[in-house]
Amino acid sequence: MLGHSKVEAVKTGEMETRSLSSSQHEESVPYIHRVGAPPKVNLFKEFKNTVKETLFSDDPLRSFKDQPRSRKFVLFIQAVFPILEWGRHYSFAKFRGDLISGLTIASLCIPQDIGYSKLANLDPQYGLYSSFVPPLIYAFMGSSRDIAIGPVAVVSLLLGTMLRNEIDPVKNKTEYMRLAFTATFFAGITQAILGILRLGFLIDFLSHAAVVGFMGGAAITIALQQLKGFLGIKKFTKKTDIVSVMKSVWGSVHHGVCIFSSSLSISSIFPEDETLTYLHLFPIDLQWNWQTILIGASFLAFLLLAKYIGKKNKKFFWVPAIAPLISVVLSTFFVYITHAEKRGVEIVRHIEKGINPSSVNEIYFSGEYVLKGVRIGIVAGMIALTEAVAIGRTFASMKDYQLDGNKEMVALGAMNIVGSMTSCYVATGSFSRSAVNFMAGCNTAVSNIVMSCVVFLTLEFITPIFKYTPNAILSAIIISAVIGLIDYEAAILIWKIDKFDFVACMGAFLGVVFVSVEIGLLIAVSISFAKILLQVTRPRTASLGRIPRTNVYRNIQQYPEATKVPGVLIVRVDSAIYFSNSNYTRERILRWLEDEEEHLKAASLPRIEFLILEMSPVTDIDTSGIHALEELHSSLQKRNVQLVLANPGRVVIDKLHASNFTNLIGEEKIFLTVADAVLTCSPKLADV
Repeated sequence: MLGHSKVEAVKTGEMETRSLSSSQHEESVPYIHRVGAPPKVNLFKEFKNTVKETLFSDDPLRSFKDQPRSRKFVLFIQAVFPILEWGRHYSFAKFRGDLISGLTIASLCIPQDIGYSKLANLDPQYGLYSSFVPPLIYAFMGSSRDIAIGPVAVVSLLLGTMLRNEIDPVKNKTEYMRLAFTATFFAGITQAILGILRLGFLIDFLSHAAVVGFMGGAAITIALQQLKGFLGIKKFTKKTDIVSVMKSVWGSVHHGVCIFSSSLSISSIFPEDETLTYLHLFPIDLQWNWQTILIGASFLAFLLLAKYIGKKNKKFFWVPAIAPLISVVLSTFFVYITHAEKRGVEIVRHIEKGINPSSVNEIYFSGEYVLKGVRIGIVAGMIALTEAVAIGRTFASMKDYQLDGNKEMVALGAMNIVGSMTSCYVATGSFSRSAVNFMAGCNTAVSNIVMSCVVFLTLEFITPIFKYTPNAILSAIIISAVIGLIDYEAAILIWKIDKFDFVACMGAFLGVVFVSVEIGLLIAVSISFAKILLQVTRPRTASLGRIPRTNVYRNIQQYPEATKVPGVLIVRVDSAIYFSNSNYTRERILRWLEDEEEHLKAASLPRIEFLILEMSPVTDIDTSGIHALEELHSSLQKRNVQLVLANPGRVVIDKLHASNFTNLIGEEKIFLTVADAVLTCSPKLADV
């Protein structure tokens, strides 16, 4: 019995020893967490969450939660008219800043508006109309504190060019004007619908690089168009491309340029007899008017100097702001006292006095011009929207407040709809005026109301003064304004960062300059979409290696010191796998495997036994993507290579389970991390 007890004790001791040894071994082996099927989500709830993230990512109804019905109504009215919310806290101190800002931007907008209306081939008063009604509407409905509303150069040129392709603004002035109002109406409808349906993300499809190129090209085109007024040329091409403009400019000079003595006094420059004397002395066929050139060049130099002073010292921001108005006043006075209009200097001559007349009956709602108005309105509205939202976001980030892009679209749409009914053409946010508004210390949209009031007074009382304003000064003002749109520094930065973006930038730029504004815009949109399609259809993939002394696996091209795992190929797919890229993804993974096997064979190293697919960046997969994985698994089986997945996301693993792909490869082949997968596939690394 005693001997039997000793034997039992020995056996018990051996079992304890084995148990302890087994326990120590289990502790030495890292715990590997398996990736299982995620909890089932209700279909309706999942659809609701998807719609919310797509269209209501900013949760606009958050403030309505747990509020009584009466309070919800008040919040709704405040959401539509933000002025009712911030107006309750408005103070005299804020008004002082807004008053100064409003007066400053008014001094800038009045001469600009007269010039921009000419870009749209409209009479000067329509530019002023567009800085009277739209800013008032925006002040009540807009959410930006800094944006200054009115006509802008690029939209004016775009609108004028597209309208002129349909109707001659000289021969059919009334129909042209009606089509302009129709296009403005549908531009507003487009903007409002995008905001109401919360489709503002659509304007983001026009890339920043394409916008930089388009704006730069448009600036040069606008400046070239001003050579007609700047040089005093009467016969000028209707085309906007640089070749046609240069032919028109130099074709007007056949023999040379008239030279006159610098010792002549101002009073002796313009007398008719002396002018004829010079023409007899220098017989030329010259369409340039040197008096016009003298006026334009002198004031252009003054405007550029003012801009330089304002840029050098921010305290003098008001100098470039009031310089255009000073130029208009001085040049108008100069022409008036010298009667330069009798010597070939073109002047504005007449600006209709009074506020905006109704144009509701002028809008085409039927007939052949309706669809043309819709097409032009959509294009002009989208460009105006892109510019305004970009400007609003820029200044909102400077002052650290949130800008609701969809509210902005509704506000811009509403003001253009109302504007089309009050003789206005497409208005939007002006970068130059908004910058001046910001630097002048504006606090709210009241600065737009102040500007609108000044324009109202101008329309009612001051417009006859502009009768003798020379067109050359308007050209000089526009040239000095659009120079800032040529952002060569941004173009250089784009070249350094992304060469494909630079192609988009230059494509839009060259399209506008050498063909037309519409073609440039089409190129900008096309290249932006081409980039999206290229990124979607050709996702990036990478071969991963292990960073020394870590369990981290990264791209071997980014980290040359990373080491590959013997017998294992790790490939990462940096995109969702959809029908558009599934075949390419499968073929690219197999190409990685073929290249690696050729390399190993040449170096007499062990063949690949496992292919680990790192799926962290794969945010989604569709049926085509799953079918591609099944084909990949089949191809690998024929090569005696096992497919292993690492870290698939919730959406991806849910679809893999639903398609039974997890059963096809085995759930034991799906790991939480690449390190876990490598540890299982290549146990030797556990000791490294």
